[in-house]
Amino acid sequence: MAVQPKASRMSEAELDRRADVCRQLLLSSGNMAMQGYSQIDAAQPVEMKGPQDFLTETDGKVEHHIRTTLAAAFPEDGFLGEETGGSGGSDRMWVVDPIDGTANFMRGIPHFCVSIVFVQNGRSEIGGIANPAIGEVYFARRGHGATRNGAAIHVSRTQAFDRASVEFGWSPRIPNRDYLDKVALVWSLGANVRRSGSGALGLAYVADGRSDAYAELHINAWDCLAGLLLVEEAGGRVNRFLDGDGMAKGNPVLAAAPGVAARLSQVIGVPLDDE
Repeated sequence: MAVQPKASRMSEAELDRRADVCRQLLLSSGNMAMQGYSQIDAAQPVEMKGPQDFLTETDGKVEHHIRTTLAAAFPEDGFLGEETGGSGGSDRMWVVDPIDGTANFMRGIPHFCVSIVFVQNGRSEIGGIANPAIGEVYFARRGHGATRNGAAIHVSRTQAFDRASVEFGWSPRIPNRDYLDKVALVWSLGANVRRSGSGALGLAYVADGRSDAYAELHINAWDCLAGLLLVEEAGGRVNRFLDGDGMAKGNPVLAAAPGVAARLSQVIGVPLDDE
């Protein structure tokens, strides 16, 4: 079978249009998520996809809204969503998590988000993360920097590992012993370790300098690609997440401020992009 050539790089005008639609979707999807959030005491149906992996009615509604909007605006683009899957072979792909942090969402904890990223030829070009519960929208476009509510953001300037605050996400796809061993190593070097239940927001907080690093031993593409772009554009260091079919199968993730990135990479065994 003949190998299909990769799509040519888009013009700035084409990327501008996708960036505009992405921004609009972050707001409209956030509003839709908040409608569901306001009804959490009304016994909103919750399904279990796996251990600590929840699905609410709102997840499905938000993903449907994003998917249909993108299909109408850019019918040539592929789509991959956490809840409905999608076409995995397109060189132009939208990757979406309608609600990251569903466990927080369903308990009334205002730490959840909508995550949207546009990937072209294996590289994230446009991405955003919105936490509508506190009115924060993060946005990045490759080569244009990263923002929160329109203001430029930058990763922290922390240099000493024993002053670092590291968020370490947990995955049911990794043995608990492996997770606990890595966390213990990070603790032993003096860093603070926490877990807040949203990988996407954890990465956004690294980009914003609120955390010094985020790591997880396995995470899916829809949870992290937008956040990784934010961190890159905010001056941080990240791993090569899409290597080895990371889009379809997931991978470890590491994103950190430059002052602590190399040490954390060494400790948890996840190489950085430039290594």
